[in-house]
Amino acid sequence: MSSNVILTGAQMRAAEQAVFASGVPEYELMERAGAAAAEIIWRAGGRRDLLILCGPGNNGGDGFVIGRILRARGVAVRIAALGESRTSSSLKAREAWAGPVEDVMNAVPAVQVVDALFGTGLSRGLDGKLAEKLSTLVEHASLSYALDLPSGVDTDSGALLSATPSFGICIALGAFKPAHLLQPAAARWQRLICVDIGIDASPSAAQRLAPPHLSEPGPSSHKYKRGLVAVVGGEMAGASILASHAAARSGAGMIRRLAQDGGIGGPDAIVTQAAATSPHISKALNDPRIGAVLVGPGLGRDHYALDRLEAVMAHRHPLVLDADALVILADKRLAAIPSGAIITPHEGEFVRLFGDLPGSKIDRALAAARRAGAIVLYKGHDSVIAAPDGRVAVSPGSSSWLSTAGTGDVLAGLVAGRLAVTGDGFRAACEALWLHGEAARRAGAAFVADDLLVELPAAIASRL
Repeated sequence: MSSNVILTGAQMRAAEQAVFASGVPEYELMERAGAAAAEIIWRAGGRRDLLILCGPGNNGGDGFVIGRILRARGVAVRIAALGESRTSSSLKAREAWAGPVEDVMNAVPAVQVVDALFGTGLSRGLDGKLAEKLSTLVEHASLSYALDLPSGVDTDSGALLSATPSFGICIALGAFKPAHLLQPAAARWQRLICVDIGIDASPSAAQRLAPPHLSEPGPSSHKYKRGLVAVVGGEMAGASILASHAAARSGAGMIRRLAQDGGIGGPDAIVTQAAATSPHISKALNDPRIGAVLVGPGLGRDHYALDRLEAVMAHRHPLVLDADALVILADKRLAAIPSGAIITPHEGEFVRLFGDLPGSKIDRALAAARRAGAIVLYKGHDSVIAAPDGRVAVSPGSSSWLSTAGTGDVLAGLVAGRLAVTGDGFRAACEALWLHGEAARRAGAAFVADDLLVELPAAIASRL
């Protein structure tokens, strides 16, 4: 199974049932999960004293398996349970423990603590006193672990159903769940580890965004073969200049900025053409060598901007729509979005375009992609990329320092550049999002959008 697969709660249950149908006993899967998690805890905490909090279901059963294995390795293990075990497998695991079982509400802190109370599938929050007790035990521990998910987290949306403490390590069992990558749940641990327990996931499942595999230009490459990008500017020249710089450092071979004011800024390698009116834009885009067009950064929202946007969409070049272009389109209805385009809305732009859609961020992105017939890069700390055919990639998180002016323009330029290079909208969006995050990681703290440009060549080189 791919280590990047994301399964909803229902998909995970179906995958487990398929394992049982193949002849593997349910308890065997519990043993696998407990053993895999025990290994993580052993490597992190060694023989430091350990308190395991076990719920009444199979998550609690996993906790009893962990306790038995680590006790055999010489760890001073205490187990505190929330009532009696209620499933056949958790009962079997509890019987195999053969040690004392405390009451959760009376448990005293330990150096290490494992939350095996509820995990995946919780439909409501914890009782207030239980949530407070869990938080207290986690706060007093030096090392803390959430088994599959912290208790109190909604599996499919990442919502916090009750007060949820922050853990050192979250151990995902068998596959990632949406809550492992979606906010606010994804901020409730420092490190996320997925362990294999023999689950076979559907190849059509959502995926955690993975580092791309990029290629160097071949010996027969030239600037047009590598990809020609046109960036249509507007009233705020700086935004289209930033986007053009990013496209120029994306691996594309040539960048043309169609400037409303004709002003030149940045590397001389970026060709700036004066294109003050929509006829000028139409003429400039009448070039079959163009591999991608970006419109939106700094475009403006007046009737001049609308004219420029309509001139762009009259052509059939692969298209990236960002920022002001999305605001204009929201007022003109979704039918105006060309089929196959890439759109890059943040939360406010998304709601303006599609309304308040139900479900998780993954559900909303997929619904929007199918409705618009476009690739949707739904931006945020937990960015989601969705295609009309059902493909989904979810970012594992990005630097909070990206919350500064101009970083969206850089991302849009990267998307357009990778689209010109690959000709594949979904792949381009995935590659661009990863490179954007990697450039931010390399830039460190308190950077400005321009600093990302400096880091892009190294980010690309790391994936060749």
